[in-house]
Amino acid sequence: MLDETRRRELSAILQPASPPREIDKPFTEEQKRRMLNVVHSGGDWKLILAQHFASPEELLATFAGGFPEGFSPTLDMFLTPTFRGFFGNYSAALYPELHDVFYNAAFLAQAKEYWGAQYAKPQMMLFNVNGPCANRDPGHLDTPSFRGIRYENSPTWLCSIMGRSGLFKDYLIKMAQVITWFSNDPASGFTYWPSGPLEKPARVKSPIYNRAVVVQNEMLVHRGEANGPVERRHPHGLAFESTFNGEPGDPDGWQVRTGDAVIASYHTDELRFLVHWSAEVFMDFAELKTNMDRTDDLTFDRVFDTLIKDVRSRGVVIGTPSDPLRDPAFIGALNAAYNFGGPAEYPAEAPVDAPLAA
Repeated sequence: MLDETRRRELSAILQPASPPREIDKPFTEEQKRRMLNVVHSGGDWKLILAQHFASPEELLATFAGGFPEGFSPTLDMFLTPTFRGFFGNYSAALYPELHDVFYNAAFLAQAKEYWGAQYAKPQMMLFNVNGPCANRDPGHLDTPSFRGIRYENSPTWLCSIMGRSGLFKDYLIKMAQVITWFSNDPASGFTYWPSGPLEKPARVKSPIYNRAVVVQNEMLVHRGEANGPVERRHPHGLAFESTFNGEPGDPDGWQVRTGDAVIASYHTDELRFLVHWSAEVFMDFAELKTNMDRTDDLTFDRVFDTLIKDVRSRGVVIGTPSDPLRDPAFIGALNAAYNFGGPAEYPAEAPVDAPLAA
């Protein structure tokens, strides 16, 4: 367990370049319909958990702490029916019909203004979608990218720990997101900690239909909130292989399937549909060139050497594994070294749902 001074040091690292800025109606209804049409016809969309994490240790390394000593998690404890797919990646629109929403001039202007930067380019655009859903996430960071070690080529847990450690800030790729929600839920919102997770939280409160924030989510501890009727938030039969699909013949019909079985059905009005647009931002041409010509990139060897030396300098015993990218004990040890214990406070209106029983 870290002492209070160290916890405060780590909390202070996790502050965005600017506080989140709210935007009203960033998309037209016609653009929303086109995005949903891609989701409806695209299937089978997988759970977020199933796409990004191979072990509980990898998942916990992205959380902002908040679990008691001796807690033995399993991935099943954190299953929620939230699914993900990509509209754009690697700075390319993946669907021609969404060209205008990905190469979005208004969003690029917002990203540059957020940082006070000269240049920006769209990098990625994903969606999260669910019907009624619990949220067992105590707060997390989105995956940061660093020169040479990026979300595209590196495990989510490693990028998260690199960001939380504060050791690689000179290599952090500046990013800005426009996060938009389409939800009719009367109570669900978005919780975030703009001054660090040990300080007071803030919320984007309902209604959050076609509302957005401009943020730097890689350095902002945040969480979506639970939505929908409690009794419908965890469909019976939900499993890691469950998928989200459009209902054949009904553009406003949606299904969660496990194998051939339909375990939940929703209408579009019951969805919480999140659209996450992300841009890389460069303060000037010199920074743009350094990022693009790859003359000052990190390597995995250098990153692990830096992390291990830092942990050992604090009197913590940590081994040097043969497979540091996948070794659960090593991942757990690194997480403990940079784990400040979780946010100090949650809004009374947005508590964290307890993990499912083992």
